[in-house]
Amino acid sequence: MAQFKRPPKKHIDGIILLNKPVGPSSNGVLQQVMRLFNAKKGGHTGALDPFATGLLPICLGEATKVSGLLLDSDKRYTATLKLGVQTDTGDKEGNVIHTSEIPPLTEASLHKALLGFMGKIEQIPPMYSALKHQGKPLYYYARQGIDIERPARSIVIKQLHLVSFTQDTIVFDVRCSKGTYVRTLGEDIAVALGTVGHLTALHRTQTGELSGDNMLRIEDIELLKMAAIHPIDIALTHLQRFDLSKEEVDLIQHGQMLSYPKPDTEFVRLYDEGECFAVGEWSEKKQMLKPKRVFNLHLAVNEAKVEVADKPVLETTP
Repeated sequence: MAQFKRPPKKHIDGIILLNKPVGPSSNGVLQQVMRLFNAKKGGHTGALDPFATGLLPICLGEATKVSGLLLDSDKRYTATLKLGVQTDTGDKEGNVIHTSEIPPLTEASLHKALLGFMGKIEQIPPMYSALKHQGKPLYYYARQGIDIERPARSIVIKQLHLVSFTQDTIVFDVRCSKGTYVRTLGEDIAVALGTVGHLTALHRTQTGELSGDNMLRIEDIELLKMAAIHPIDIALTHLQRFDLSKEEVDLIQHGQMLSYPKPDTEFVRLYDEGECFAVGEWSEKKQMLKPKRVFNLHLAVNEAKVEVADKPVLETTP
């Protein structure tokens, strides 16, 4: 009996702006996208909880080399906070552990409470998180009812706006630094208002320079296929650009430095005939520009040429 042979995985480079739905894990939708393209390599840039939705950039192939920059970047969310009810996870998927009366809310009292969280603040990470303790994620202990002492971490709330409210629900928009747990921020806002609370919805609208305006659902990606993939430099538009000569491109590709003046940004994007082929960084020690990440884009190009060459040619008779 003939066995089904899976086609070889492909070198595919670029970034997909996925609109993650409620339910699956971030890794689950990543694997789904990789299967759609039969891609060899992929990663996402900052997990969203299963109950959360919104922008989850998927980096394929050489684009995974810029995923670290996206992980370190600011994020923006729209969150819905239900007041009067606290859960053990800080969101709607947890078990109710406490209820409390809700003081009368006014626009003035809400603005005052939100203002107290602006700027650099300390935040204690939640037990239901993937942070490690003795090699295991905190949620492993939380599920056994074990509470681990967690040191507070410094985060920065850069924007925090009230979108709307009712007597038991607040919708707020927040732009924050990496490492911010919006579930915990919601709980802390509820406490500042004199009650308890948990998130019932969380929607990410921005990651670094990537906006959620052009996000695609899984169904859209399946229809668009390669047209759904953006070039790698879509995530690098905030970096200073340098268009290099052939000689300079060759030096960077071989790990050499360039004699350039100090750039305006810590990292720079480097181009070869209009195509971004590397991220560079400034060396204070050498006072030169050096490569940080070089993209091997020729792998996908060569693979495509091989595929074309392997296709059978149909002979026609005159």
